[in-house]
Amino acid sequence: MKTFTLPDLAEGLAEAEINEWHVQVGDMVKIDQPLVSVETAKAVVDVPSPYQGKILTLHGQKGDIIQTGKPLVDFELMGDNALKKDTGTVVGTMDVGNEIIQSQHFSSALTYKVSPAVRALAKKMGVELSSVLPTGQNQMITAQDIETAAKTKSLHFEPLKGVRRQMVLSMQKSHSEVVPVTIFDDADITNWVKKDYTARLLLALCDACQHEPALNAWYDGNQVARRLFKEVNIGVAMDTQEGLFVPVIQNAQQKNAEQLREELEGIKLKVQSRTITPQEMRGSTIMLSNFGKFSGRYANPIVVPPIVAILAVGKIREEAKLSSSAQVKGHQLMPLSLTFDHRAVTGGEATRFLGRLISVLEQP
Repeated sequence: MKTFTLPDLAEGLAEAEINEWHVQVGDMVKIDQPLVSVETAKAVVDVPSPYQGKILTLHGQKGDIIQTGKPLVDFELMGDNALKKDTGTVVGTMDVGNEIIQSQHFSSALTYKVSPAVRALAKKMGVELSSVLPTGQNQMITAQDIETAAKTKSLHFEPLKGVRRQMVLSMQKSHSEVVPVTIFDDADITNWVKKDYTARLLLALCDACQHEPALNAWYDGNQVARRLFKEVNIGVAMDTQEGLFVPVIQNAQQKNAEQLREELEGIKLKVQSRTITPQEMRGSTIMLSNFGKFSGRYANPIVVPPIVAILAVGKIREEAKLSSSAQVKGHQLMPLSLTFDHRAVTGGEATRFLGRLISVLEQP
């Protein structure tokens, strides 16, 4: 018998949720045949078989959360091509151990740590570790976390899974690390000829990033170091019933309005159909949230490490303004909220960035 463990489907991810099994016990499978669809990093990914042989055991059912490196499928090997190494993964080689460690790379992937004593407590209280939100230092699960999870379980709370659970972990990481400051202002877009709002915002972001690169960056709090980028990779927040998805437009500074609109429509369809891949939601250097299409004027958007800035755009409104000729005229104003991580960005850099953004947006 050969046991295939859950591979690392994206850099540093600690777990995945079983979405659908493509095989059953007793099936004969070939190398690279899809075994199971799992949800990880806000995407559904097929895990291929590393072996040729007969399925003996499937570890987990639909909705179960499997930790990276834990048993996924047991095989009875057959044929000469069934000799791949157990540490082979979809994206490279993974050294499997009993303890999950935090990735040292610039990554939004979240992991947790747990001591043997706390692990034993979780087993005694019937708490699944992968469902616990760690509150200890460096994502350490504490005994209090286990007790809280046990009480929550007894009160019949519905555990958050998939995209919503990932959102909880990202927000928790942001709250524990980032020093956020938000500034607000309006852009007068009365003179716009073409009103493709999102494409114009993307172009303006690219321009502002070229003038104030401090906001187009990553920050590593452990090393007290930052990395500035010439390329502008914009994460665009998209709301769905399952939760928030943030696909990334790579090298947006190289694209015109028509190209940006075409790419936006493409990733929107992928998000709606859940065919967006983890690679397409990785590597953002700055974020855009256009919540104004629903409601709201200003907001306090959340910076998710390692990025250092996010721009949120509220609902466009009509407002009377007094012109230089003492005439009152109606103007269209676009409310802007810029949150930045004050560990890596100064107030001067942020306000100059917002000023440049407004200047570009107010052009016809």
